[in-house]
Amino acid sequence: MSRPDARTLIDAVLDPGSWTSWDVPPADPAEPGSSYAEELAAARAKSGYDEAVLTGEGLLGGRRVAVVVSEFSFMAGSIGVAAAERIVTAVERATRERLPLLAAPASGGTRMQEGALAFVQMIKITAAVEAHRAAGLPYLVHLRHPTTGGVYASWGSLGHLTSAERGAMIGFLGPRVFESLHGYPFPEGVQVAENLHRHALLDAVVPPGGERDAAIRALDVLCADRSLVRARQPGEEGAPEEDLRPVEAWEAITRSRRDDRPGVRTLLKLAASDVSPLAGTGTGANEPGLLLALARFGTAPAVVLGQDRRTQRHTAPLGPAGLRVARRGMRLAAELNLPLVTVVDTAGADLSKSAEEGGLAGEIARCLAELVTLDAPTVCVLLGEGAGGAALALLPADRVLCAQHAWLSPLPPEGASAILYRSVDFAPEIARAQGIRATDLRRDGIVDRVIPERPDAAYEPRRFCERVGRALEHEIAGLLAMSPQDRLAARAARYRRLGLQG
Repeated sequence: MSRPDARTLIDAVLDPGSWTSWDVPPADPAEPGSSYAEELAAARAKSGYDEAVLTGEGLLGGRRVAVVVSEFSFMAGSIGVAAAERIVTAVERATRERLPLLAAPASGGTRMQEGALAFVQMIKITAAVEAHRAAGLPYLVHLRHPTTGGVYASWGSLGHLTSAERGAMIGFLGPRVFESLHGYPFPEGVQVAENLHRHALLDAVVPPGGERDAAIRALDVLCADRSLVRARQPGEEGAPEEDLRPVEAWEAITRSRRDDRPGVRTLLKLAASDVSPLAGTGTGANEPGLLLALARFGTAPAVVLGQDRRTQRHTAPLGPAGLRVARRGMRLAAELNLPLVTVVDTAGADLSKSAEEGGLAGEIARCLAELVTLDAPTVCVLLGEGAGGAALALLPADRVLCAQHAWLSPLPPEGASAILYRSVDFAPEIARAQGIRATDLRRDGIVDRVIPERPDAAYEPRRFCERVGRALEHEIAGLLAMSPQDRLAARAARYRRLGLQG
């Protein structure tokens, strides 16, 4: 497979004619006349590059971005002192000028000719990248073929989002070195982009030519202009709607469990744009029942955490790994000051030996702790079922919306009936008595707005999802208009008042 060199990739991704190099001639680390000096001269002559990385800036969809791109043909893209200094200087400039940073490594790792001093350069590159992230600036990484060693184990693994070339070889220790050290080959199919994506170590595998669109889509959310997000007024076209007509509790439960009821994936498909799915924790844990994505609802950007009820029903209930994925989304929202949308739709958490040993209760507690203190604006949508701790874990938010047939309960009503009466036959009566309906939750201050279903979301999936999307845009706009201090104070007061009269 033919793969682009650094200049070709830059030309393919950035807006035409917008590239400006930041590079200056590198300091020569080799003693004149040494074999290393000869290697450097030969590499420059053969590759047409003066070092293993190019840095600079350009426009991407009209947006100014900083770029660091490896060139593998120059000494296998290896990083020595001069290459590291070029990277760090570029990262620091991107941070000063508040630019999103795109990195596209392709490297064998540390430059062996420079030994330990080259090896520790990964520390200063990591420090510069972390300072960039700490400044609330996006860092996107696209791993190219091949990426190994210290590069993969430092700046190649620190992206807010991480993608890779299709079929790219990516691994900590290259297969040739492994076989030389151990006398047998590394297992096939492990150090491949697609396998790492399956194991939630990469967010996406991008086909050839897809790099530009993927980056634009992500940055359209990560760098969205918050000042353009506007709350629509009552009566204005697109303003959120509410319906407080009471629905029988058991009817709501029955309707919420329909297989054809729209869930979070349908919501994103019909009511969101610029959707970029993220894979798991980014550190190897994932659960298909918890969806994490970047998206926009109208003009409002968001990190979306959604419980996929249908997937949970047909594969496995939500467990500790799913809640760790949720916490990745919370951290992403906080770090980049992006609104967070949580979507609750679950029949309950995994009740198993593995869930207990995996720390399910602790993960629920940590989700609650992070959500009630999160710096980012937060909106929760109760979309359907809301049973138990799995639902509670994503509930605390600045604003809580509830579909007309959604509900919230400490247990599925059948479980509560079994506890109280040793029979599930009293579930409808329990549901009615526990105040689990949307209108009950609104009355008790748990929910702020009830989103209509006309007469059932399953009968009008597109209109219902668009209604939810408009409500989300409206609520996010209202939160962005508040000062962070006022918003956090209001959230704390909201949950302090729960259960108190007046």
